Amino acid sequence: MDYQPVTVQRHARPHATKHSAESRYWRQFKHPVFVKEYAPVTSIHFSPAKPHRYAVTAATRVQIYAPRTQKVTKTISRFKDVARSGNIRSDGKLVVAGDDTGLVQIFDINSRAILRTLDSHKQPVHVTKFSPLSHTQVLSCSDDTTVKLWDMPSQVEAVTLTSHADYVRSGEVSPCNPHLILTGSYDGTMRLHDSRSGECEMIMSGKASSTSVEAVLMLPSGTVALSTAGPILRVWDLNAGGRCIRALSNHQKTVTSLAYDANAGRLLTGSLDQMVKVYDISTYKVVHTMRYPASVLCLAISPDETHIAAGMSDGTLSVRRRQSKVSETSMEYTTALTTGTYETFLGGTLPLVGQGRVKTKTKAKAVGDAGELKIESRRVKRLKQYDRFLKAFKYSAALDAVLQKNVPPTTTFSLIQELIHRDGLRSAMSGRDDVLLEPILRLLVKHVTDPRFGDLVCDVASLLIALYSPVFGQSPLVDSLLLRLRKKVLAEIRLQKELTKTKGTLEMVFSCVALATASQGT
Repeated sequence: MDYQPVTVQRHARPHATKHSAESRYWRQFKHPVFVKEYAPVTSIHFSPAKPHRYAVTAATRVQIYAPRTQKVTKTISRFKDVARSGNIRSDGKLVVAGDDTGLVQIFDINSRAILRTLDSHKQPVHVTKFSPLSHTQVLSCSDDTTVKLWDMPSQVEAVTLTSHADYVRSGEVSPCNPHLILTGSYDGTMRLHDSRSGECEMIMSGKASSTSVEAVLMLPSGTVALSTAGPILRVWDLNAGGRCIRALSNHQKTVTSLAYDANAGRLLTGSLDQMVKVYDISTYKVVHTMRYPASVLCLAISPDETHIAAGMSDGTLSVRRRQSKVSETSMEYTTALTTGTYETFLGGTLPLVGQGRVKTKTKAKAVGDAGELKIESRRVKRLKQYDRFLKAFKYSAALDAVLQKNVPPTTTFSLIQELIHRDGLRSAMSGRDDVLLEPILRLLVKHVTDPRFGDLVCDVASLLIALYSPVFGQSPLVDSLLLRLRKKVLAEIRLQKELTKTKGTLEMVFSCVALATASQGT
């Protein structure tokens, strides 16, 4: 009769909280790449044009990264002071950035040459952005409380807005109307301006108006605006005159950055509490949370939703990647081939010429003739190490094999059960010193309160005490583990007593309710 391997018992486990489809999607952003910069990363911006390179602003330079390799392809360092808010134009050809001297510069992304210099601000410029609808206009927001919209070809100010009373640290041009400008300031207000009149058309502020507005964002529809002041995220209805329709407080510290995905269905918020939270914009409920090692200063998600980049206060740039599906990749290649540009080849969207792509990893099965007789080879199932020891009646070695850290407890206790059936547990545990007793005692301490293994733990503990009670007190290690086991047993007994009392109380309450219900029915 052949040897039958040990049957590992499957115990019923309580159902763990299943991750929703939403959470499973965001968990696909894994394998984070960490890049250490010299100073805090204050701005990240993905190019709307493929291959979606991204600009990272830190210290006195703006670096352009390739999304596929996460390596720097261009470095722009022609700044006299700390650089701010590197922003790539929608065609992916130009970069604009400000600095702490008040200078705004526009660069060619490939040659890194300075194309335009806009020198009018008197204090640091923290926001520089291209207008999404008018490629020749640039928005700048400064600590001198002014907001300027520049005409890039003529290098003159198209309009200067002076309605704020403190630093202006956030702002953007409406994605659906090139004349509307949304700004947020440390005076505690978010304002909507019209560049045609040069006036503030709408003022929005929370109850605590002294709280500085750190970030603002307008949804693509142009009817809803978002602002953050401290840990509060507020949602404003612009069609209703700037009425606050939601105020959300899911972060513990100041929210520093806002970003939405390609479909504007999910909102991402980064905060100084080292958390990035994902909101469903239809309900404004948190659907996922990501933790980072330091305070998050800036946040961006790529237009193709394959990368999430976050800049932190300790100078760390974190990039999480999601592997796109085969269907998405094939569509990308088709689009790149039909509408490819020079930048597409630079960024690495297409594979190298002659490199090819592997579609599947499975080998093609050989197909023979119709009347051919096929003889299948049977693989001999190899025994586990503990099964080989058990087959050779080496009970002590078999027990040692399942006491290793990489062996699951279900396997360990299944072998102990098999040793009990063979009447070999006593011989397996006999003749051990303190070093060989340590893994057994640690196993008992760890699983003594586990209801799946409680009975077996008691049997093993009783046998161990019976075998080694004459030598207790000679090893400090064994004594300390025995004391830990005793404390856990006593704590479990106290818990079971309390649960029994609670059960009796609930039964009495339910009985009274049942009697009262029965008396009312009669």
